[in-house]
Amino acid sequence: MKPIISPSILSADFGNLARDIDMLNRSEADWLHIDIMDGVFVPNISFGFPVLKHVAKLAEKPLDVHLMIVQPEKFIAEVKALGTEIMNVHYETCPHLHRVVQQIREAGMKPAVTINPATPVILLKDIVREVDMVLVMGVNPGFGGQKFIENTVEKVRELRELITQTGSKALIEVDGGVNLETGARLMKAGADALVAGNAVFSAPSPEEMIHALKNL
Repeated sequence: MKPIISPSILSADFGNLARDIDMLNRSEADWLHIDIMDGVFVPNISFGFPVLKHVAKLAEKPLDVHLMIVQPEKFIAEVKALGTEIMNVHYETCPHLHRVVQQIREAGMKPAVTINPATPVILLKDIVREVDMVLVMGVNPGFGGQKFIENTVEKVRELRELITQTGSKALIEVDGGVNLETGARLMKAGADALVAGNAVFSAPSPEEMIHALKNL
């Protein structure tokens, strides 16, 4: 099965964002990955809802929204208002994760949960059947263009086993350090979806890079 490709607009040219989104609309990308950062949970701030409203108007692909923030449940209505398909929250920021997952689903979005590089897969055992997707971070969140953490491949393998054992239908997505080389290994380990930012937007032809990733 071909991977789902979700280019991250965090790596786009913000001076020419409409141009880059138009390119993604034309490309073989499946989703549009949006990273919202608060400068608290992660040491960076990305963009807020006024910018994202314009992104949502221009985008023709489903929105894959990743909230790297504390108390993401406060913004469920705002994320839904963008027309979001998948709302992704961090395990590490949700002490009442089951409730947040329910609230996301009740709002009409697909709930997803993200784990940081140091968070063990086994901690998802009691929630993995309740979510539509698990996002495994291949770098520590906060910045694009970081070096891939090698243990991510093993974590994807572990997660695939957990999903099989529990009868979960969750997809596995990987974000951080994804390129043609790491992407091929992640797909072999059991990933379904790849988030690529730097690999796409720093390529001579982003559309050709998306095509190459799509055909891993």
